[in-house]
Amino acid sequence: MYKITKKLALVPLAVSLALVGCGQETSQSTKSATPTVEAKASSAKAINKSAFDIATRTAQWQIEQLGNLSYIPESHRAKSENAKFWIQAVFYIGLTKWVETSKDQNFLEFMAKIAKNENYELLLERPYHADDHTIGQTYLWLTEQTGNKDAYKPTQAVFDMILANKPNVGLEMLDSTASGHGKVHLEGNCQTRWCWADALFMAPRTWLKMSNVTGDPKYFDYADKEFWASADYLFSDEYGLFFRDSRYFDMKSDNGAPVFWGRGNGWVFAALPLIIDDLPEGHPSRDRYIELYKKNAEGLMKLQSANGYWPASLMDPNKVKTPEVSGTGFITYGLAWGVNNGILTDQNSKDIVEKGWAAIEKAISPNGRVNWVQQVGKSPDPVKESDSQLYGVGAVLLAAAEMAKWQ
Repeated sequence: MYKITKKLALVPLAVSLALVGCGQETSQSTKSATPTVEAKASSAKAINKSAFDIATRTAQWQIEQLGNLSYIPESHRAKSENAKFWIQAVFYIGLTKWVETSKDQNFLEFMAKIAKNENYELLLERPYHADDHTIGQTYLWLTEQTGNKDAYKPTQAVFDMILANKPNVGLEMLDSTASGHGKVHLEGNCQTRWCWADALFMAPRTWLKMSNVTGDPKYFDYADKEFWASADYLFSDEYGLFFRDSRYFDMKSDNGAPVFWGRGNGWVFAALPLIIDDLPEGHPSRDRYIELYKKNAEGLMKLQSANGYWPASLMDPNKVKTPEVSGTGFITYGLAWGVNNGILTDQNSKDIVEKGWAAIEKAISPNGRVNWVQQVGKSPDPVKESDSQLYGVGAVLLAAAEMAKWQ
């Protein structure tokens, strides 16, 4: 049965700030090759403290920049400034998970104000497009936390329209001119459905939350079917990774390996815990989502670089040699969730998570700016230290939400 989740017990932001302290704690070294129980506890506490510190600094820095995004390339600045667009919406998803962990009421109130200012609306130029469903996750989350039913009504109207007029196209990414949707769906005719990896983060959970808050399973019944159509199409059982879209099935990188985009895989891998956490108890697809999670985790854990980051091109780390934080943040979040929920139980998984978190720590400026974030794209592209984006902050907040629980 679909139920609204219990409202969070909230405490002021000042409480979490008191937990942060001035610096990162470091564990004491021991002579033994195997850490003692005390050393492990000290290390976990240092990670917990680091998570609160980084999440608070990065969230506050990003909120302060919302009125001045001049550091973002002009080609994507206007879209980044739009609270309804996916770029900013992913930041809010990260912030929602951080609020659930930290209980920071100020951040919740901030999101409630943003949502109200946007009249709880989706972008309507592309009503079918997964990217434009992303902000609905925050609207519906606000309903869960505050009981404000007005927050989901506009999204429900769009979803009801889609259910009454379901798209009937294939999942192959063809030239946009082959469809009447080309002008607004940009890349190809199939984007009235979820035919690219990013979409599996953007839309399905919004539909799931709609079923949870309304009690009507029809929304997630549709999303569940569409999710698996796309996942089965894009997932490589051979590598345990997701192709970004059909154009990548036969594409090769400079080293002759298949092209698997780091953030593209991060999108899906982060979506899986978010969906699983929101699934009603006993949902028939739960085991299937967990099984996909395990396969994807196995594929990703093999590919972490020595510096703790996941490469922008997963199978060709020399393609982009610099750090990339958005993919690393999403993947670290997904793996940390698996450890915290008893799905990944081996020491190697824990070591990989801690290495990923240490890499994220290095990418954060003292003022909270998140660096090394690949700009908007669909493939492994060059990254500079000065590159930053709102979805990168969202990825860091997701990871911090799990690292704050680390044991």
